Amino acid sequence: MLHLLEWIGAFVLRRLTELGTIILLYAQTLRALRQRLRVRHILTQMSHLGVDSLLIVSLTLLFTGVVFTLQTADVLIRFGAQNTVGGIIVIAIGRELGPVLVGVVCAGRVGAAITAEISTMKVTEQIDALRVMAVNPVNYLIVPRMLACMMVVPILTVFGDVIGVFGGWCVAVFYSGISSYAFVDSIKTFAVLFDLTGGVFKAIFFGNVIAVLGCYYGLSCPAGAEGVGRATTKTVVASIIVIFILNAVLTFLLY
Repeated sequence: MLHLLEWIGAFVLRRLTELGTIILLYAQTLRALRQRLRVRHILTQMSHLGVDSLLIVSLTLLFTGVVFTLQTADVLIRFGAQNTVGGIIVIAIGRELGPVLVGVVCAGRVGAAITAEISTMKVTEQIDALRVMAVNPVNYLIVPRMLACMMVVPILTVFGDVIGVFGGWCVAVFYSGISSYAFVDSIKTFAVLFDLTGGVFKAIFFGNVIAVLGCYYGLSCPAGAEGVGRATTKTVVASIIVIFILNAVLTFLLY
C-alpha cells in the first residue's frame, strides 16, 4: 500500500512539474510576441503545417458528414422531420464535429511534425548553436509555429465545415431523397452564423494548444532517436486529451 501511495504521489508531482514548465514556456512565448515577428518564417510554417494537411482534413470531414447524415436522415424522415436535416448537420459540424476533428487530425499531423522537427534539432545540438549565436530559440522556433497554427487550424476548420456539409448534402439529396431546396432552407431556418464562428473560435485555442505542446515536448526530448519517438507520441496523446477537455470548457462558455 505504501509503495502504491508513493507511486501516486510521484506521478502527481511529475504532472504538476510538467504543467508548470509548460506554463512558463507559454509565458516566455507571449513575452516574445512583443519582439519583431519573423513573417517569412510564419508563412513558411503556415504552408508546411496547413497546406499539407488539406487532404486529410478534407477526407475526414467529408466522410464524417456522409456518415452523420446516413445515421440521422432516415430517422428524421421516419418521424416527418426531413425539413430539419440540413440545419442539424450544419449545427453539429459547425459547433463540434468540425473543430474537434480538425483539432485531432492536426494534433496527429501538425503536432507530431513540430515535435519531430524540434526534438531532432535538440538531439543534433542545433538549438544550442542558436543560443551560441545569441538567437532566442523561443522567438525563432516557437513563436512562428504558434502563430501559424493559430491561423491555420481555424482556416482548416472552415474548409472542413464546408466539405462536411457538402458530404451531408450529397447523401441527403441523392440517397435519402430529400430535396436540395428543403436541405438549404433548413439551414437558413435553424442554423445561425455563430454556429460556425463559435467553432472557428474554438479552433484558435486548439491550434495554440497543439503548437505549444508540440514545441514543449520537442524541447524536453531525451537524447537519442528513441527519445524523439517518445516525445512525438507524448505530443499527440497530450494534445488530443487537452483538446477534448478544452472543447468541453469552451462549449459550456460559448453555447
